[in-house]
Amino acid sequence: MPTHRRAVLVTLVSAILAAGVPGAVAQAPPASPDVYVSPSGNDHADGTARHPVRTLERARDLARTRVADLRADLTVHLASGTYRLTDPLVLDARDSGTHGHRVVWQGTGDTVVSGGRRVTGWRPVRGRPGLWSAPAPRGLTDTRQLYVDGVRAQRARGAVPVTLTQTATGYTASSDTIAHWKRPSDAEFVYTSGEALWNIERNGLGQWTEPRCRIASAEGTTITMAQPCWDNSNKRVEFPDIPGRTVSMVGPGRLTNSGGATYVENAYELLDQPGEWYLDRGARRVYYLPRKGEDLGRADVEAPAAEKLVDGRGTADAPVHDIVLRGLRFSYATWLTPSSPEGFSEIQAGYTITGDRGWATQGLCHYVDGGTCPFASWTKMPGNVSFTYGQRIAFADDVFAHLGASGLDLGTGSEDSTVSGSVFTDISGNGLEIGGVDGQTPASGVQVTNNHLYGLPREYHGGVAILNGYTAHDTIAHNQIDHVGYSAVSMGWGGWPDKIGDPATPNPSHDNAVRDNLIYDYMQMLDDGGGIYTQGLTGTSMADGEQVTGNVIHDQFGLGKSVYTDNGCTYETVQGNVLFHASYANVASRHTDYRDDLGNNDPTLVKDNWWEEGTADSDNKGLVTTGNKIMTALSDVPSGIVATAGLEPAYRGLLHRETGGPSAPEAPSRVGTSTAGADALYVTFNPSFVEGSSPVTGYTARAYDTTGRQVGEQSVTAADLRRTALVRIGGLPSTGGPFTVTVTAANAHGTSAPSLASLPLTPTSATVLPAAPTGPKLRTQSTAATLAWTPPTATGDAKVTGYRLTVSDGRDPIEVTGRDVLVTQPSAKGMFRVIGGLRPGTSYTVTVAAVTAAGTGPAATVTARTAP
Repeated sequence: MPTHRRAVLVTLVSAILAAGVPGAVAQAPPASPDVYVSPSGNDHADGTARHPVRTLERARDLARTRVADLRADLTVHLASGTYRLTDPLVLDARDSGTHGHRVVWQGTGDTVVSGGRRVTGWRPVRGRPGLWSAPAPRGLTDTRQLYVDGVRAQRARGAVPVTLTQTATGYTASSDTIAHWKRPSDAEFVYTSGEALWNIERNGLGQWTEPRCRIASAEGTTITMAQPCWDNSNKRVEFPDIPGRTVSMVGPGRLTNSGGATYVENAYELLDQPGEWYLDRGARRVYYLPRKGEDLGRADVEAPAAEKLVDGRGTADAPVHDIVLRGLRFSYATWLTPSSPEGFSEIQAGYTITGDRGWATQGLCHYVDGGTCPFASWTKMPGNVSFTYGQRIAFADDVFAHLGASGLDLGTGSEDSTVSGSVFTDISGNGLEIGGVDGQTPASGVQVTNNHLYGLPREYHGGVAILNGYTAHDTIAHNQIDHVGYSAVSMGWGGWPDKIGDPATPNPSHDNAVRDNLIYDYMQMLDDGGGIYTQGLTGTSMADGEQVTGNVIHDQFGLGKSVYTDNGCTYETVQGNVLFHASYANVASRHTDYRDDLGNNDPTLVKDNWWEEGTADSDNKGLVTTGNKIMTALSDVPSGIVATAGLEPAYRGLLHRETGGPSAPEAPSRVGTSTAGADALYVTFNPSFVEGSSPVTGYTARAYDTTGRQVGEQSVTAADLRRTALVRIGGLPSTGGPFTVTVTAANAHGTSAPSLASLPLTPTSATVLPAAPTGPKLRTQSTAATLAWTPPTATGDAKVTGYRLTVSDGRDPIEVTGRDVLVTQPSAKGMFRVIGGLRPGTSYTVTVAAVTAAGTGPAATVTARTAP
């Protein structure tokens, strides 16, 4: 065929195809081509598999040009390696999927999205054996974290070196020591709270908080604290007619110990333990004391610089939607607000009071002039990865680790989004946050399933693993949460007004479920929380209220409950759970319902749980307890309940996913002492909930005299500490006291740094026996009973370290030890223990007596008959 005729024919055919053949089905255009990214790519490339681009921002911009008319999911393929960000990857409505298809950001599992700067050029510091320094990397102006080969280092910290007397603007110190530090205004006072346990200070803003405020200046003996952190932590408004009750109704109005902070952090002068570091911002140098075996010439030392890694910025009118982030590791981001004058004036679960007069108005709706609404709308900790107004956003097979704020925040306006198959660990604050409490569009339809959250929070110890605010139709299911410092799951908000007889803050929450989770080793540092903690209105009826079902929750260390229904919690169903080894109660559930004047309790159903509490069936003005069974051991529980809780089989590989290098445990905390006789001390402490890269095997406590000389030592296995919560150091000298004690933890990879020292104490002879416990009750079923009692109010001249139970059937006495023995004593919280092996329809007499270093006191007695 001649060339010109062929050209005419091709043109004609092309025109016909373009116009379409009558009656024929149009062929769909090919799917949008994917985008390929590699750390070794080139942003001038076209983003194909053979010519990948280098940065996430360039990949996003290419994807934007291809999403308008998707016929299939568009995948952004992220090759293995580290993608270092100077600014967050910002995603908005333009980056969304279309036509029912998604934009998938797909990593390999070894794809790291990093906000870190590598620190190099390490040299020994002259005159300071063991200390090394390096220039701060370009672009790093400040940070609160440092990581060496994937292991978090400890900001330099130590005891406050002076005695402090509180003033209106800070403190008067007993000497000018702090004024002579290199940079006093870098230093930060930390106020650790907790139950008034033994010889331990309480100086925070409630047992569930750990506020922090920076020093503004130190001149001579005058220490001025940074504002507004200082006022927000010391001027909280109190009701004029209710002494000591703040209008926030959450905790005290001021830092509760006028003697000062628990410890001080972030000063060059405090660098004295391997693994500690300090950033001299003025000189732009990083200092570090290497741990044993670390070679700074070869180590990967990362200083987080970015505060946000991914920022999903949807709006109510233009949500960001249909995006998947899969197979990614989000690491090395910081959060600098606590280092600023704003500080960290904590309320609960990472919420803080902020602003120049936040203490006077923030969240105090209707209770003070100018109070902002809604009530309790304080400032939420941000997420290093966050989405607002995100719809159908999915995180899957991701790792959130080495982060300095909260890990992930699915905030205001989040809808129908999922987080699954992911790991959250080594995070400074909350692991995962859902929704908010500020009265804006609530989150709804968020599904959090089959994730492993553990070893957190690392810095803001009042944080929780999962924080769920005002939300609807959310499900938190089949997660494993273990080794956390405070509560595991925190639901709801705004229930505190019931403390003064007012109803909880109205909110849009309803139809939320927390089911089939495995939660253990929680409340490892702070007190007054729970495995699952809920407060405020959860719905409009029992039908749409919160459902807590099928969870297995055990081994709580601090004072709290397995399932804690706190102030204003209404329409809660707690059903079919397995609850044991709590330090106060399995379910705390009775609160007066102040929505009317009828005097009823908040409607709550506690049904068909396996527990140790043993409360009998009843209908207490709307609080219904029915069908619960006393468990003497886990073998009593139907195997299906236990097998179902936690990660489903396809996800159990998450438990073995590595997120950092080999490491020793973090140091134990909150070391307290009590006399164990004229030459001995009992020592208790909070265990290392950050166990390192292998389980903690044991602890060693060491006593020191006033010269710093070690005068005693005693070790305990991790299993024995779990059983007794105590170490006894004997053979102490008759002179040289008072003595202080530090504790270290050990695992297969080494030994932790020593804990902060206990307060000094001189042991004394103990000769006065404790009084008898009070109010004993025997709650019986057919073959088991729960003995409940209240600790004695008078303990003689020593602290209660255990109880002795006797049963009239002649069995050996039952020795009761454990952390609950210690934490229930100061506030006379109830104790209970299960007695098994009983015969149906039989009368039993049981006695309980307190044990101290002076011996066993008189017993309280109770008699009851088991069910037939």
